[in-house]
Amino acid sequence: MTKKLRVAVIGAGIAQRHLAGFGWNKDLFEVPVLCSLDEERGKLLCEQHSVPEYTQATDSLFDRDDIDVVDICTPPHSHFELSRRAIEAGKHVICEKPLFGSLAEVDEMSEIVAKTDRKFMPIFQYRYGAGLQKLKLLIERGLAGKPFLTTIETHWWRGPAYYEVPWRGKWATELGGGLLGHAIHAHDMLNYVHGSCAEVFAYGATLVNRIEVEDTMALSVRMQNGSLASLSMTLGSRKEISRLRFCFEKLTAESITEPYTMARDPWTFIAGDPEHQERIDKALAEYVPTEDGYTRQFELFHAAVVNDEEPPVTLQDARNSLELVTAAYHSDRTGRPTPLPITSDHPLYRSWLPEPSVAAARSA
Repeated sequence: MTKKLRVAVIGAGIAQRHLAGFGWNKDLFEVPVLCSLDEERGKLLCEQHSVPEYTQATDSLFDRDDIDVVDICTPPHSHFELSRRAIEAGKHVICEKPLFGSLAEVDEMSEIVAKTDRKFMPIFQYRYGAGLQKLKLLIERGLAGKPFLTTIETHWWRGPAYYEVPWRGKWATELGGGLLGHAIHAHDMLNYVHGSCAEVFAYGATLVNRIEVEDTMALSVRMQNGSLASLSMTLGSRKEISRLRFCFEKLTAESITEPYTMARDPWTFIAGDPEHQERIDKALAEYVPTEDGYTRQFELFHAAVVNDEEPPVTLQDARNSLELVTAAYHSDRTGRPTPLPITSDHPLYRSWLPEPSVAAARSA
């Protein structure tokens, strides 16, 4: 019989999608308890997803013997401390994005986890869309060739009502703006396909709402593999789209533009000649569909725990993502390209938060 992992979910916002993902994996997971300070939303989620227990007592979760995994779905500023407590209590951890507020915290968490036999998985569920997985398949089979250019657009709309939630739009609690909280999934796909970044130049601005954090940003990136990337993010697009376009020597791959499921089919894969197009089409015909999103990531996490393997998304993956964010903030503030990797001697290694006066000026 497959071992079920028992999950304590903390949070009542994005937690709804996590609970749906666990629900699609009923043979692999059960959720005996949900913890949230918002009683109305928390109890409603328990009712909707048949979670038997609701609590506001976060502290009580860490000592429970009937919990294998703590799933953290809280605002970003609380992620590190909850993760630390869960790992030190002997629990596996799943944690929503953005993971932490600095590269220093990611490195510290890596050291904490390394001293245990526990698994830590950041969330990057968009990786498992069929379109992106097909691109990975073509690369692995040598059908893409040399990478040239990637363009990524995250053009969404977030008006004043979105920022009525008290922790949003503030450096201290959201830890960043659209670059960190909205475009991070699309930018993770850049690292997932091409590996680490080598240098970032960025312009950021707060143009759409009266908030502290950025809501519009443009980045130019040089990748370690020699290719280039152009990334744009705004929360001021009345037509919401997300689009990823990868130009390789032997093919061009382009996503759909649906803003929240852009990794899913149907992607287009165009070769330079009919013969190579035939090879691409043949490889794609052999692709075996799976579940996607949270459902697939949780399924792979279960396998990693049971088989004592590396999680499907690692702390290093999250570090790559936050390194891009850190470099972009540094470039925006200095007006210069920022080289990567970012190490402990970098001025933003321990925090990319601006001085309070800078944050206040941006929201004025």
